Amino acid sequence: MNLDEFSAHRRDETDLVFSRRHTAVLVIDMLNDFCVDGGAMVLPGADRLLAPQNDVTDAVRETGGVVAFVIDSHRPGLRRDREFLKRTPHCIEGTWGAEVMDGLNREAQDLRILKRRFSGFFNTDLDLTLKDMEIDTVIAMGVVTNICVRSTVHDAFFHGYRVVVPEDCVAATGPREQESSLYDIGTHFGLVSGSDDVVRGLRDGTPVVNRITD
Repeated sequence: MNLDEFSAHRRDETDLVFSRRHTAVLVIDMLNDFCVDGGAMVLPGADRLLAPQNDVTDAVRETGGVVAFVIDSHRPGLRRDREFLKRTPHCIEGTWGAEVMDGLNREAQDLRILKRRFSGFFNTDLDLTLKDMEIDTVIAMGVVTNICVRSTVHDAFFHGYRVVVPEDCVAATGPREQESSLYDIGTHFGLVSGSDDVVRGLRDGTPVVNRITD
């Protein structure tokens, strides 16, 4: 995808090489309410993300990195929840809807980060935890690209992390939103790649190239 005149003034780092022990993958909102029939606010086709996401999380674990499930979780009975002013109530704490969907590979050592806003960093301990784990690079994947994934990517950049988004591991509310969000992420906030390139980069040390190009 060619850059617009303004975005063409970017200054990219060289192609990204993972420092494996200093890399974390954030699996964002792959929850029943968003991904499974019967959920409160289902994104059609979210299950197609499972295979490439599992490839990435398996590679991160095998190479000594950190897997963190970032989970939307809203307390019941609040007088005002900011998200519910804009969205149907969803992912109520302690309910089936707020659980990670079946089909994702999980291990006992994986982190669980609960959030109550779109970004996984906003008023959570995600940044503190990643810093304590000596993480400098995050791979962001999940749903939806143009809301919670994008918000989390922005905040990861603001907190000083290198950011990689595998485009086949995220889904947006529509094609326009997917293309626009990935364009902006790859131009201003991080690097957009594919799961195959990310897995290869983790296992073989191959540089990962930004697919959003001049």
